[in-house]
Amino acid sequence: MGGAVVDDGPTGVKAPDGGWGWAVLAGCFVITGFSYAFPKAVSVFFKELIREFDVGYSDTAWISSILLAMLYGTGPLCSVLVNRFGCRPVMMVGGLFASLGMILATFATSIIHIYLCTGVITGLGLALNFQPSLIMLNRYFSEKRPLANGLAAAGSPVALCCLSPLGQILQYQYGWRGGFLILGGMLLNCCACGALMRPLVPPKKPQELELKESSPAAAEEEKKPKKKLLDFSVFKDRGFVIYTVAASIMVLGLFVPPVFVVNYAKALDYEDTKSALLLTILGFVDMFARPLAGLVAGTKWVRPRSVYLFSFAIIFNGVTDLIGSQAKDYTGLVIFCIFFGISYGMVGALQFEVLMAIVGTEKFSSAIGLVLLMEAMAVLVGPPGAGRLLDYTKQYMYVFLLAGCEVTLSAIVITLGNFFCISRKQEDPAAKLEMAVSDAEREGLNRGVEGEEEGEEEPKGKENGEVGAVEAGEVMMVKEEGEQENTSL
Repeated sequence: MGGAVVDDGPTGVKAPDGGWGWAVLAGCFVITGFSYAFPKAVSVFFKELIREFDVGYSDTAWISSILLAMLYGTGPLCSVLVNRFGCRPVMMVGGLFASLGMILATFATSIIHIYLCTGVITGLGLALNFQPSLIMLNRYFSEKRPLANGLAAAGSPVALCCLSPLGQILQYQYGWRGGFLILGGMLLNCCACGALMRPLVPPKKPQELELKESSPAAAEEEKKPKKKLLDFSVFKDRGFVIYTVAASIMVLGLFVPPVFVVNYAKALDYEDTKSALLLTILGFVDMFARPLAGLVAGTKWVRPRSVYLFSFAIIFNGVTDLIGSQAKDYTGLVIFCIFFGISYGMVGALQFEVLMAIVGTEKFSSAIGLVLLMEAMAVLVGPPGAGRLLDYTKQYMYVFLLAGCEVTLSAIVITLGNFFCISRKQEDPAAKLEMAVSDAEREGLNRGVEGEEEGEEEPKGKENGEVGAVEAGEVMMVKEEGEQENTSL
């Protein structure tokens, strides 16, 4: 279909920051909601599965763990498929996989079948939707990208508030098999969301430029190497390495409090309904914190310093865990959930915005896949490790202290790394030359777009083309001189 060529984020396309981008945002909102909330919503059926297959709670808990592991661990595979086929076809196939896994699970005769169908197949389908939707969102938005990321991230708490009660109703009315079948049908909406991901088309070029490009000499000059299916060169970027290390440490403790806060309340002798209300409070606050964080991150003063805002959100979350570990009553846990929801929402809204700002649009598809792979390892270690600590100490205080220390450590890593490494990198001569080249290309692109809109005549277009060639030549000469200076150093 040629989707990879058009969907490759061509340099001649300016992010519309609106228009069809709002439809892409709506699709990303739904996909994010399914991807993050579904592993938690499936836990509603665990008691039925325990009775059906005569297994323990730890056995059924592997369903959510496998779902999360597939969502994070298949990041590089998603990057390869997106770079090869484009976002739209990958997402539509992913929607079919997500639905098929839940439908096949209704015929399961053992817990292993549930692992393979719900965990592996549905998890892979959600992964094939989640990552491409973020890539398309970041291609459609530039100036408004922080707000767009915040609104899309809000899909997670909204879906969690909807899917968990819905799962309970379906279980009561139709049993776990009927509930799985209906949820499988709902996941077909991922295909509809995938269809919304229309590739950006580069603007048409003037006839004179087309004639020049059609000549054999111009064709040879403009030959470009094929895009790598998975670009490992991102590891040469110090900012990416620092972000990956910090994110991996953060994930070790980030998901621990939501998993244990309900049982924390039960350990303080509060009833089940009152304890479960804590997650509702957390999700409600999180729902509003994400778009607000995106709105703040998009302001002129904050956006160039988005890494520091992200660091503040992480350390805010870590300190909340540390203070929340000292909660002795229900009021203390409610206050903890409010502040945790604010900090958790800020982290969720900013994490991919900061990654995009570090690596850029061209390498984002590969970078996000590699980051998710590293986070998958931490996701598998974090909650089980906290569970072992709980078994050993029998006190939830130490679990929250451990989570707070891990999250706070990640904030220190990314803050110091940004201050000492990333900031200095921007001051290097090579970095300044790269910025000069990109600015010159952007200026030439804007001139070309304005020329098309105003319907300039051929002589004027030729004159602009000559000016652009002179400017490009000057930038290339400056770049070559800078490279010679760097090599001599």
